[in-house]
Amino acid sequence: MKDRGYYGQYGGAFLPEILTTTFDELEAIFNSIKNDPCFWKEYKSLMSSYSCRPTPLTFAENLTDHFNGAKIYIKREDLNHTGAHKANNVMGQGLLVKKMGKKRVIAETGAGQHGVATATMAAKFGFDCTIYMGEVDVLRQRPNVFWMEQLGAEVISVKDGTRILKDAINEAFRDWVENMDTTHYVLGTACGPHPFPEMVTFFQSIIGQEARNQILEIEGKLPARVYACVGGGSNAMGLFSGFLNDPVELVGVEAGGKGLNSGKHASRLSSKDASCGIAQGYKTYFLQDSDGQMKETHSISAGLDYVGVSPILSKMHDMKEARFESATDDDVVKALRFTMQKEGIIPALESAHAFAFAFKEAGNLSKDDIIIINQSGRGDKDIFTVADAFDDPKWKQFIIEKALEYKKNA
Repeated sequence: MKDRGYYGQYGGAFLPEILTTTFDELEAIFNSIKNDPCFWKEYKSLMSSYSCRPTPLTFAENLTDHFNGAKIYIKREDLNHTGAHKANNVMGQGLLVKKMGKKRVIAETGAGQHGVATATMAAKFGFDCTIYMGEVDVLRQRPNVFWMEQLGAEVISVKDGTRILKDAINEAFRDWVENMDTTHYVLGTACGPHPFPEMVTFFQSIIGQEARNQILEIEGKLPARVYACVGGGSNAMGLFSGFLNDPVELVGVEAGGKGLNSGKHASRLSSKDASCGIAQGYKTYFLQDSDGQMKETHSISAGLDYVGVSPILSKMHDMKEARFESATDDDVVKALRFTMQKEGIIPALESAHAFAFAFKEAGNLSKDDIIIINQSGRGDKDIFTVADAFDDPKWKQFIIEKALEYKKNA
């Protein structure tokens, strides 16, 4: 599937010459471990003792009964340490950083979950840590900013551009160019220059491996479909990796924002607004205009609010190896509330995109069918956004009272 970082026509490594040696070093050390059973054993041991692997596969009985169709199972990455799938990749890269002998890590983050995971890894392994985060995302993901800082990371609010994830990535790359001898960039998703798409997918593949084994043990057969939200693509590639050679339909759900006709969305593979381009060191589908200028994106979820997408998923889209759909902000809020009230489970806004579209299709499948939804993260990080979307009067009053209290004591 890959020829030195290419997936069909997508991928590659479009780098400034100054970074070539650093990427060669990274590729060499990744190649040395990816087929090494001893490294994978060390990695799985770390994730089982420090995190919560294997994460459970939960049967959603109430949702299944409601939709009266396929059995619905939820892969619970929200129960992974730091509350999302991000730790899978971050801890793996942390082991590589130790092997390279570097002492500092940097990362970009949108929803904040990757930032928290990176700060956690840095604290465990004793690395200095800097996190770049768009100013817009700093405001809407304040709880995660708090935890990053308490874990010892420096969080830099990026005020350039649209002040979201793509701008945080740009700043992280600038930092790396200036500090590459001592620093490793812990890229958080299956995007960017080779070997990042392959490497992030490698570590996240533990999700799909577990899910496949679990569903066979529980049900004795494979699911008809699996669903995952798609921002950059790390959790989707993680789940999909377990079923690539099986007769299982892979469904990725992007951020439909205010609707695909509104111009306010982040749907690259499920809309007609994206085209192939080169940016941030790799070639893929980007939301860009005819001059190659990146468009503004929108999503209620910070983690899906990204202008590009994994080159692996772009290839899968073109080859029809996976199906890509979208869910609007309104659909997502409804799916989140419904999942909470039916199952007592609180998905992150990102994950709720997968839930929203799965709910549209579950009732059309046979009761003999099975679907798996990847809950890539937990929703407590989204409390400000969700409370606002729910228009909760008690929450509004709490915020007003807290603001007055702070003002009084200032």
